[in-house]
Amino acid sequence: MELVDLSVPIQEGMPVYPGDPEVSVGPALTVARDGVNVLELHLGSQSGTHVDAPFHVDDSLPTLDDLPLERFYGPAVVVDATGLAPRSPIGAAAFQNVAGPIVLVATGWSAYWGTDAYQGHPFLTEEAAALLVERGVRTVGIDALSVDPTPAEDFPAHRVLCGAHAVIAENLTGLERLLDAQARGRPIEVSLLPIRLAGADGAPVRAVARVG
Repeated sequence: MELVDLSVPIQEGMPVYPGDPEVSVGPALTVARDGVNVLELHLGSQSGTHVDAPFHVDDSLPTLDDLPLERFYGPAVVVDATGLAPRSPIGAAAFQNVAGPIVLVATGWSAYWGTDAYQGHPFLTEEAAALLVERGVRTVGIDALSVDPTPAEDFPAHRVLCGAHAVIAENLTGLERLLDAQARGRPIEVSLLPIRLAGADGAPVRAVARVG
């Protein structure tokens, strides 16, 4: 059994979605002055590796704490969407043989984390999102800033997935290791358990894969 960290570190000045709160991390208390070390954090609910609840795109949809824990943990299938050009759509054809409950989309775009190129990631089409929902998928993760283009005026993939009460995980990393493990027939389980924020649109997670 092997554990693979799929999370980016939360740190000062890290990339955020355009318009989201910037992340700041600094000492609130120190051993030298106060006898203990305590960090002060300022960040948005969508900072770093995180999950979106359906409430993220519609006030009438479930918040994070309305969702069953099964949305955040279980066996996963990894779809290889690497090698695409910047801002390429990932269509339904990529998911023809995929079923739920958890699907992770490996674009390879985590290699650009911290650079301007990170915003040029591939993205799911509305048709791809609809097919995933039809096939029973209720958790979709991607190693990119969003399942929709960045920036975007509309969020069709979000709307389809969230409308089905699905969870979306974004800013994953390390999915290439899972592709390799899957190709060798090793089973994969993922944990995407978020911070328990009451009534939230989403929250950061320590995303981890368990490779059998």
